[in-house]
Amino acid sequence: MCGIAGWLSEDHNLYEKSALLTAMSDTLKRRGPDEGGIYIERKIALMHRRLAVVDIENGKQPMVYCDDKEKYILVYNGELYNTEEVRGKLLAKGYEFESHSDTEVVLKAYACFKEKCAEMFNGIFAFAVYEVKRKRLFLCRDRIGVKPLFYSNTNGEFLFASEIKAILKSGVVKPIIDEKGLNEIFFLGPARTCGFGVFRDIEEILPGEYAFLENQKLFKYRYFTLKAKPHEENEHETIEHTRYLIEDSIKRQLVSDVPLCCFLSGGLDSSIITQTASDYLKTTNKAKLNTFSVEYRDNQKYFEKSVFQPNADTEYIEMMIKSADTNHHEIILDNILLGEALPNATRARDLPGMADVDSSLLLFCKEVKKEFTVALSGECADELFGGYPWYHNKDILFEESFPWSRSQDIRRKILKKGTLKRGEEYVKESYLDTIRAVDNLPTDSKLDKRMREMFSLNFYWFMQCLLDRKDRMSMNCGLEVRVPFCDYRIVEYAYNMPWELKALNGREKGIVRRAFEGILPLEICYRKKSPYPKTHNPVYFKFVSEKVTDILEQKSLLTEFIDKENVLNLIEHPENIPSPWYGQLMKTPQILAYILQLDTWFKEYNVEIA
Repeated sequence: MCGIAGWLSEDHNLYEKSALLTAMSDTLKRRGPDEGGIYIERKIALMHRRLAVVDIENGKQPMVYCDDKEKYILVYNGELYNTEEVRGKLLAKGYEFESHSDTEVVLKAYACFKEKCAEMFNGIFAFAVYEVKRKRLFLCRDRIGVKPLFYSNTNGEFLFASEIKAILKSGVVKPIIDEKGLNEIFFLGPARTCGFGVFRDIEEILPGEYAFLENQKLFKYRYFTLKAKPHEENEHETIEHTRYLIEDSIKRQLVSDVPLCCFLSGGLDSSIITQTASDYLKTTNKAKLNTFSVEYRDNQKYFEKSVFQPNADTEYIEMMIKSADTNHHEIILDNILLGEALPNATRARDLPGMADVDSSLLLFCKEVKKEFTVALSGECADELFGGYPWYHNKDILFEESFPWSRSQDIRRKILKKGTLKRGEEYVKESYLDTIRAVDNLPTDSKLDKRMREMFSLNFYWFMQCLLDRKDRMSMNCGLEVRVPFCDYRIVEYAYNMPWELKALNGREKGIVRRAFEGILPLEICYRKKSPYPKTHNPVYFKFVSEKVTDILEQKSLLTEFIDKENVLNLIEHPENIPSPWYGQLMKTPQILAYILQLDTWFKEYNVEIA
């Protein structure tokens, strides 16, 4: 995993911008702490920061390949999980290899197959290839959107990067937001419209999209979208197929030349990954698997059961340590440090994010990185297999709203009267734009049609927000986190699975539970869904309350938007919120933390309002 960036210019001699190019590269140094490289000509510069994971010696970038027609320059961020299969196709066509890195495979696959290579890859990636003679740039992002790829194309200057901060560092793009950007952060945030970078003139290559830049014109194409197909397998075949896809994805992702571990929460998804990885590693005579879990200091004293978080993780983690026979490490996070890390989490994401859900992952990854460079995590099974309560609550299932943020009342309440009058309309249009694009079959029942819509809403919104979180927080620590449930084969299969099979026996992720009966302890298989742990300690609420109170006393860009009286009332009466700000975890302490992140973002990014 790495960080990539590039600049193609009509008007500038980039040889004269070497100091600025270095500064742009340095913004990505946390993503790639092991080494950096740059390819530069008068009108183009490609930059790379490397986190060495596979073929440490021979995977350096930018990587160059020449054939009899063209010279290709590659910068690549990601990991292929079918490297040997693609390599085999290239060997059959006469290509030779100097390394066992997937980087060389990606480069030569593009040289051979051009844009068709994207459809051959199983992995998580964002990469760019420059064809020197043709003066054409190719950009490509993985089907699911696990790896980021932002760009800006303005006034003859084209820039791209793994993170927004690198583009802003160029000085070509100013940190300006207009009404659309304000609606994103105040009414959709921490979600973000796919393809939109919130700042004006910053966009992103979509999941499953590639693009060509030629003569400063960008041509974009989708090579992957969610497509409806008939599901033709019976219950038994579906159970077997589900198990195969998940296990195969996990095993493919265990390839690494550096130490590897697993995140373990005691929930179904991380337990499946841990058990499968441990069993597989034992068959290959490798060392015992290491696992990591996260908890908060004194959390057991203040834990509160809810419909979203019915029980604590500890006993289930212990059960899985015994079942999978792992070396386990529990990371205990301090509640004050959790609050103090909120600004760093904002810097890592380049935007206000999921509050302490972000900062806790940042601190957790920092600890894991002390011993490991690669980890596997259970994200995204809930979005694909109907794991969230909103899939199962028939009172809200058919509401025309984002199910994780059904009401904008609390968002409207913290804003001054008359601010962003079209906010609710903006949210509704964002919802409807997604629904209109859903692919379904004429034979779909009303329920199955709605479940395709829910799948799409979760895939293109909630899941993308979590993937942003996972990538930015982990890579900010130089830790590569892989997400086996994001294998595109699993996504395609789950999208077309009828609801009565997906929710087998009336349970969330019922098909997955049945698939791993006899492999996991039964208590784990049928444990009720419990989300990523959050702090319940009043020390944290006190910390964010005091910080926000201080912010409200200042004159700043943020306080021009915030209703001071209503926010102070929220601090005094934290229970008086009609619904969570976002998802299952963002209640009053997290709303205050989000305000704190907004303040950091406005000030440190020197945000200007158009």
